[in-house]
Amino acid sequence: MKAVPGMDRSESFGEALLGAVLGRAYELPPHHIGSLIADVVGRLGGRAPQILLEDYGQLLLVPLRCAGLTDGDPQDIDASVAGRCFLDAQPVEVPEDDGVRIHLPLLDGGDQVGVMAVTLDRLDDDGRRLLGRLAALVADLLVTKHGYSDLFSVTRRVEPMSVAAEIQWSLLPPLAMIMPRVALAGLLEPAYDVAGDSFDYALNGDILHMVMIDAMGHGLGAATMATVAIGAYRHARRLGTGLSEIYAAMDSAMAQQFGPDHFVTAQMMRLDTITGRLHWVNAGHPAPILVRDHRVLRRLDAPTTLPVGLGGAEPEVSELVLERGDRVLCFTDGLIEEHALGEKQFGEDQLIDWVNQLERTGRGVRAVARSLSHTLMRARGGNTTDDATLLLVEWRG
Repeated sequence: MKAVPGMDRSESFGEALLGAVLGRAYELPPHHIGSLIADVVGRLGGRAPQILLEDYGQLLLVPLRCAGLTDGDPQDIDASVAGRCFLDAQPVEVPEDDGVRIHLPLLDGGDQVGVMAVTLDRLDDDGRRLLGRLAALVADLLVTKHGYSDLFSVTRRVEPMSVAAEIQWSLLPPLAMIMPRVALAGLLEPAYDVAGDSFDYALNGDILHMVMIDAMGHGLGAATMATVAIGAYRHARRLGTGLSEIYAAMDSAMAQQFGPDHFVTAQMMRLDTITGRLHWVNAGHPAPILVRDHRVLRRLDAPTTLPVGLGGAEPEVSELVLERGDRVLCFTDGLIEEHALGEKQFGEDQLIDWVNQLERTGRGVRAVARSLSHTLMRARGGNTTDDATLLLVEWRG
């Protein structure tokens, strides 16, 4: 870029403020994040900074405990100001006796990392702008430093986690992705004891790749099978192969590692985010559900092949052209086969009823996926005998 004669390139207040984060971030130990945030917030005239992270069950916002940050009790996502900020992904301001407390969403690629809260004597548009940009930097900092420390994972735990769930959470991509042409959100239950269910996705250019799997059995054995299946899927996907070839690669990896008595059901999808053209392969998995105009339109019934690991024939690739705003719900059988003691299974009809009720709220995929999963868990009385996972995808056109 050619310099413009007379251009003022001196450091402004805002640049110095945000530059303090950028300039120190690369060598900052994870447990010093709080001190850096407190320093920058203080230079802006703020105080009592707090970082709240979502627990694995997506029920609570838990304070990050490190030097410089305000502590406190976990906050209910559905019944708190911070929770409203988190769910709506919008700043929320609350007048207080000594000023105003502003809550800002910490967003990374559309996924919600958490919430940052700060108190100031007064708040003007310049302060809102600078705090919004600071929140964006803090979100990126939290995501970057997560790979170097257990601090954030430990903060997010409000219950003991099984070894199988530990493995599964380490496999998962971010639970949500919100982009101009496409949005998706997924959720796993029971969050602290999930074993055989998983999903994965990647947005490569204009193509969104997705998979959902359900490994047979429970516990560590199921988690191990899920690990191999997801690893084989990613390997084949990154080679640029088609859906049939991805199925074959997953099938071969499972058979070689576990033999003929082990299998994983799977649903592999590929969405062109420009045209809305959806292709998918069903390997013994429940059929997805198509939602149009905020109402379930139909199941996407299509030819299926055997679950991966059982040596099925080459699968038939199904195709559908979505309309703008269409949503596709993928789920594992634990979502519909669970039942209360002595009662019949919940079934697809009840699932469809709940989807229709939640869709009428007009909320985004992340809020709908979360509410649907928690509604189902409440219907079970908070208990489940099987993993129950969902992935909701919206083509925005």
